[in-house]
Amino acid sequence: MGSSKREREYARKRHERWLEHQAAARGRRRRLLVIAASVVGVLVLGGAVALALQTTGGSAEGDGATPSTAPDPALAEDRAWEVDLTTSAGDLTLELDGAAAPQAVASFVTLAQAGYFDDTTCHRLTVEGIFVLQCGDPTATGTGGPDYTFGPVENAPADDVYPAGTVAMARLGNDGSSMGSQFFLVYADSTILSDSAGGYTVFGEVTEGMDVLRSVAEAGIAEGSQQTPATEVTIEGVETQ
Repeated sequence: MGSSKREREYARKRHERWLEHQAAARGRRRRLLVIAASVVGVLVLGGAVALALQTTGGSAEGDGATPSTAPDPALAEDRAWEVDLTTSAGDLTLELDGAAAPQAVASFVTLAQAGYFDDTTCHRLTVEGIFVLQCGDPTATGTGGPDYTFGPVENAPADDVYPAGTVAMARLGNDGSSMGSQFFLVYADSTILSDSAGGYTVFGEVTEGMDVLRSVAEAGIAEGSQQTPATEVTIEGVETQ
């Protein structure tokens, strides 16, 4: 009980630090916009002035601020994205399908490039019925997420089978519009029955590191908890390309 309480307190403080970081980042962006507006007001330009950040296949760095609304699905660029997850348990490589699940991929990539997933701990491991490791919650409580949610469900399997290696979005109950930052990695074939929301958005697959997932699964659940992995899995960094 004491250990669980300390873990919750640690997660709460970490989330507070993250919110402070986001507020500071938004403040920096507002100051930069004021400066930019002043410069544009002074300069006389013969053409249009545009500021754009575009990823064209290489690694991209975020500005440290996460959006308050769901990113435009067009940001997924209708292509495959390679994602390298560095974790305390080992490294994983994912391939995200921007054509099949543009909204989910646009959201994940945007959050990853903003550093949202850095230093977050995968909070849930299921070892009966379905076989997944769930991550992406900055509070590590299962209730955290960004300032937005999105839906409906995209690219759910018609047969309700999620093969080993599947990367899919978690959601709340049967609400297909409740997706945010939490996602799950399937380490063994799982059948997850659809509900009124129509299943779970599959937006990618694990292409390297399945041995890492299986090792975490084999270690089981932490003593005294219901679904906390015995092997801590903290995402230390995410690179997209």
